[in-house]
Amino acid sequence: MTDYYELLGVSKQASRDEIKKAYKKLAKKYHPDLNKDNPDAAEKFKEINEAAAVLGDEQKRQQYDQMGHAGFQQSARAGGGAGPGFSGFDFSGFSGGFGDFDDIFEMFTGRGRRRTIRGEDLRYDMSLTLEEAAFGTEKNIKLRKHIPCEECDGKGGKDVQSCTTCSGRGVVMQAKRTPFGVFQTQTTCQQCSGAGQEIKDMCKSCDGEGVQFDTKELDVTIPAGVDTGTRVRVQGEGDAGPRGSQAGDLYLFISVEQHPIFKRQGDDIHLEAPINFATAVFGGEITVPTLDGEAVVKIPKGTQSHTIFRLKGKGAEVLNYRGRGDQYVQLVVETPEKLSKKQEKALKEYAELSDDEPHKSLFSKLKDHFK
Repeated sequence: MTDYYELLGVSKQASRDEIKKAYKKLAKKYHPDLNKDNPDAAEKFKEINEAAAVLGDEQKRQQYDQMGHAGFQQSARAGGGAGPGFSGFDFSGFSGGFGDFDDIFEMFTGRGRRRTIRGEDLRYDMSLTLEEAAFGTEKNIKLRKHIPCEECDGKGGKDVQSCTTCSGRGVVMQAKRTPFGVFQTQTTCQQCSGAGQEIKDMCKSCDGEGVQFDTKELDVTIPAGVDTGTRVRVQGEGDAGPRGSQAGDLYLFISVEQHPIFKRQGDDIHLEAPINFATAVFGGEITVPTLDGEAVVKIPKGTQSHTIFRLKGKGAEVLNYRGRGDQYVQLVVETPEKLSKKQEKALKEYAELSDDEPHKSLFSKLKDHFK
């Protein structure tokens, strides 16, 4: 199956609203009852809904981004599950409109099933060195966010009673008519804003919200193998939820700084290493830097410029898996800019003895080409 982002036609940085919009457009385009002459429509529709069910859920999307498509599918087959889909629905006989696709999206991505409100998720942009990203690190960060009110211990006040409208559940049931029938859905109680409680004596410090804005210092763990674009989820470190409800999550958006000598491609590391003419001709050994020290590369006789050597297991660690990538060392034969008289003499003698063989070979090939 195609990558979920490609399937929905959105970027990996797409917001939930962008994913929702893309889903609605494709769901209408490939609905089986509107494409009865297309035998592939039902399967395509199923794939679109599966992609929306994963990318529309923050937790599943985080897992998908970290593990990749193949890894996520393997995890799902092993028992992780790819989330709710539409595969169990019968699409035959549909004659309704499409006005309720919003409700269907919310239902199948898990929204609307929460029994309590929660704090907002937060984003923190973090820059890492290549070494930190390759092997993981610990970082201390400071962020401004909502924390539980110290005055009322996050409760919002005194004389807290169960909400009479929702009986303390924080949600009320409503019947929703969709293109697939009537479903009972849960919506946030308007009376208590989903808290399930009503406060008679409001806290003056937080106006009954149970939260206040402050700076928090936090130690976070960055797993080995992250790269630019990786999102690291820190559960429960987003905004504190109103009146003691669940806190949101903190998402660390990773960017990796450019390294002065190394280039990273996936889990592999690439390096250009200069060698002199004599080493290329006669062979020898050179010492090259790696991410975690030095390594010796043996150069055979007659090595040509731009020859690439592989150092197995010297790359970055693989995110969420054991093992490391490799390091590739590309040799570049340097031409000396200054020579001593003795060196010049020896090189001229070499040139005379070589009888300009490379040029002769080139002209011979050109003559054969134009015959």
